Amino acid sequence: MAVFAYKARDKNGEILQDKIEGSDTAAVAMTLRQQGLLVIAIKEQGVGQKDILEPFKKVKLGDLVVFTRQFATMVNAGLPIVRSLYVLTEQTTNKKLKDVLDDVRKRVESGLALSEALEKHPKVFNKLYTEMVRAGEIGGILDEVLLRIAGQLEKDQDLRRKVKSAMAYPTVVLVLAILAASFMLIFIVPIFARMFEDLGGDLPLPTVVAMTLSDILTSIFGVFLYAGMIGGVIFFLRWRKTENGRKAVDPVMLKIPARIGDTLQKVALARFARTLGTLIAAGVPILQALEVTATSSGNWVIEKAVLKSREAIREGLPIYQPLEDEPVFPPMVTRMIAVGEETGDIDGMLTKIADFYESEVDASVKALTSIIEPLMIVVIGGIVGGIIIAMYLPMFRIFELIE
Repeated sequence: MAVFAYKARDKNGEILQDKIEGSDTAAVAMTLRQQGLLVIAIKEQGVGQKDILEPFKKVKLGDLVVFTRQFATMVNAGLPIVRSLYVLTEQTTNKKLKDVLDDVRKRVESGLALSEALEKHPKVFNKLYTEMVRAGEIGGILDEVLLRIAGQLEKDQDLRRKVKSAMAYPTVVLVLAILAASFMLIFIVPIFARMFEDLGGDLPLPTVVAMTLSDILTSIFGVFLYAGMIGGVIFFLRWRKTENGRKAVDPVMLKIPARIGDTLQKVALARFARTLGTLIAAGVPILQALEVTATSSGNWVIEKAVLKSREAIREGLPIYQPLEDEPVFPPMVTRMIAVGEETGDIDGMLTKIADFYESEVDASVKALTSIIEPLMIVVIGGIVGGIIIAMYLPMFRIFELIE
């Protein structure tokens, strides 16, 4: 079966463009006419082939935000969901998102609910997204819920941007320091090493260490060393995403000194409060909202605490009470949740908690940047300067070595 791209006009006069499988052009034309379409053009695309880059393609959070807001506007304007999805599929520039939306549209046309169709693509539409859409479908407020989702995604995007901005500078400086040290050890140190060998004599320990490292990096072992470093980083990043990795790394991350752990905790608390508040405001049942919030928190410690509290809440306890027993939740958070439960405005109170911690994250990131910048300068200066000093130490004994 080959894949054919077609252009046709429906009964309402609208121009449709899509793809369909068929044995030949005539069979495709007949199929389209049976569907009540007036065929304009048909072009064979060839047998469906897999894109080898497909696993590496991703849907950016910004593209998802734009899609969600436009979708909400169209639904609010009264356009049918299928028609809205068709228009959005045609106008999106992200190839991965275009393919996903096209599949979602076809599934909705076949009779699936929108939330069920979105669930088929968990890498694009996470559980938070699909559960809120399901609540909007049940409550008949899909457009309002989509706007809430877009707002949640924008806040999450802003939070990620702040964290990445704090981590970008030290990461770049550390990589540059490694490259600079490697360059000196591979190209500069061997020149001094040959000179010291010609002169003879005993060399200072720092010089011997630098020359030994240079010998290792300029040999075949250097290739294995760099390959091991790169492989170790890749392995760690992948292992970090596993359940065992999250259990091991996340608690340690929250205890890192120099305000780093404190900032990461504030990020997790802001995400927890924003997600739970958005779900409750959208009409998602509290137990289901807690489960989705736990899996969307981004930190295993928060996830474990929320799931543990969920079981206590299932038995009839108020939300704040089991959270008080979890050290990761500061008293301010549990007290504000308690007030929200008493006043019946828990979603509003959670939004205020999220706003507070997001502003705290912003201040913490600025403070971290002011601390990290001089620290990284000292690090890179220490690495490069240490190599230079090690090479020049024998110079103070140059006349003794010549004799």
